[in-house]
Amino acid sequence: MNRFARWAREEWGPLYDAVREPLLKRGPRAVPMTLAAVCLTAVLQYVQNQPWGFGFVQDAGAVRAQDPLWPALLRTPLSLYVPALDLPVWGALAQILFVFGIAEACLGWWRTLGIAYVATLAGTLYARVGVALGPHAPFGLPATDTQVVDTGPSAAVVALAVFVAWRYGAYVTTGAVTAAMAAELLFKDNLAGKEHLAALMAVGTLCLVTAVRQRHGPGHRRWDRHRHGYPVRHGGTGSRLAQWRPGSRAGRGSGLPPIQS
Repeated sequence: MNRFARWAREEWGPLYDAVREPLLKRGPRAVPMTLAAVCLTAVLQYVQNQPWGFGFVQDAGAVRAQDPLWPALLRTPLSLYVPALDLPVWGALAQILFVFGIAEACLGWWRTLGIAYVATLAGTLYARVGVALGPHAPFGLPATDTQVVDTGPSAAVVALAVFVAWRYGAYVTTGAVTAAMAAELLFKDNLAGKEHLAALMAVGTLCLVTAVRQRHGPGHRRWDRHRHGYPVRHGGTGSRLAQWRPGSRAGRGSGLPPIQS
């Protein structure tokens, strides 16, 4: 086996097994929330492009930093599924189908939604803080950004990609997504780019809390010693590869506590 194939198995093997098993067993029924989100996004895209529907979608799901706080918070959940008018809708649909689908298969629908909403809310609140800081502060925003319509799934997609990759030991992927968001901000310093960083900070906090809970939870020692009959080894490169095989019990035993949906 060549070096890249070994690295790919080491990086994505546990995640592949975690996604493959529920999809093989249940098919589309394994990701009902994802499919509903794709349909809702497509419907909202159609409605907001109709003369009779644009105002409704704006009132129900468009968030701006200039809006009063409580109405903005009430619109934030739906804003996740409202595609940005200046971007192709197929991009939003593909992001939701792929990233939400992987996350739902691994984490369950309610954890996926929870992380998505935390990331979206972090972006919504950051926009207000950034405008208050002003354009000359390191993370500040110009006053004109208060009028920018802030919708779409991108912040949630970034957060879910990072959390799932971290959760299943794909640390290079975690770092690559984070680096890509930082590079985006360097080349295109706008509200969306800074909101992606806010989403990364929010999901980073979730990762830290999750790690602390797992380390100090009642099942920590048991899961470190044993997983589905296969001993878990911690250490250098190849420790996860040594126990992972596609479709095997050892592959599902990647040393991670199980997530109950």
